[in-house]
Order: sequence, then structure tokens, then C-alpha cells
Amino acid sequence: MTAPDATRTQLRRLKIPQLVTTAAAFRRTAELTTPTATTKLALKSIAMRYQHLSAEIEALDKHLNQLVAAAAPALVAIKGVGTDIASTLLTIAGDNPERLANEGAFAHLVGVAPIEASSGKITRYRLNRGGDRQGNRALYLLAVGRMGWDPATKAYVARRTAEGRTKPEIIRCLKRYIARELYPVLLGATSALVSSPPEGA
Repeated sequence: MTAPDATRTQLRRLKIPQLVTTAAAFRRTAELTTPTATTKLALKSIAMRYQHLSAEIEALDKHLNQLVAAAAPALVAIKGVGTDIASTLLTIAGDNPERLANEGAFAHLVGVAPIEASSGKITRYRLNRGGDRQGNRALYLLAVGRMGWDPATKAYVARRTAEGRTKPEIIRCLKRYIARELYPVLLGATSALVSSPPEGA
């Protein structure tokens, strides 16, 4: 934002990948006698740091993919459950083994157990604001993803919408269903990890 006009004009319309590549290619100069030279040096330094950190993240992601696939192959085999969702749920389960006694306890752990919010003759349930928020977010991402690509979930959403249910209510129900579906798989994975952790974990 504070760069000289010529530099801003050169860079402002570039998307982040092109911006980083362009800035990293700026030539170093020994003489910082102009605002343009000092700006380019600063941008080059930031761009090179961005590239280094991006490469490090990519390498670590590959290791994480391998570890999660080895630790819980049945979990990552479920469509829509990638490394991020699987690793989040495995971490939560591993940190709270006493909360995996049954499927209902797991639902409370990740904040998807329904909370009654009925009034008069209307029976309703609201979103649970308790539980582990990262685990709740993992189930939310999976629920929203299924709303986009899973035919059965789309049909369920259409039916519940026709019944007058709101989107938050529908997502709450989907998260609860997903927790029920994932619980036995997650339980099996954590039990296997306790008995024989994967090499490198």
C-alpha cells in the first residue's frame, strides 16, 4: 500500500502466486537510495520467506498424510474425510479416551448432542455451543461438503427444508448423524493406535 506508484501498478493486479514469484525475482541491490529499491528489497525478503514456509508446509503435509493413512486407513477411506478432518478427530479422541465410552459421549465431546429449545407446542433443538470446537468444525466441514456432493444428503436437506427446518437445524442433524457414523470407525482406529502406534508417530 505504501509502495511507489510504479511498483504498485506493476503488482496490484497479480494474484498471490504470481505476486510471490514476481517479488522473489526482484534483483538485490547494494544501494538503497530510492523508495523503489527499498520497497523491492522488503518485498523480495517477504516473498522468499513465503516460498520457504510454503515448501516446509507442503513437506510436512506429506508426512502427515502418510501418518494419518497408516494410523486410520478406514477413517480416511470414508469419502469427504481427508487428512485434516481425520487428524483432528484422532487428536481429540486420543486426548479424551474416557469420552469415547459410547456414541452419545462422543457426540457430547464434539458438541453435536442436541440441546432442547422447545417452546409451548413447538418442539425444537438448537446447536450445541459446548464440546471441542475443532472437532465440531471438522464435522461441520464434512456436513457442508456432503450437502454439495452427496445425493442422499441433498435429498435429506430438501425434505427437511420442505418440512420447515432452517439450515442451522439441518446442519445440526447432519453433524449428529455423521458423529454416529464415524464413532465406530474412530473407536477402532484409536484402539489400534494404543496397541500398536504407527512408525514415526
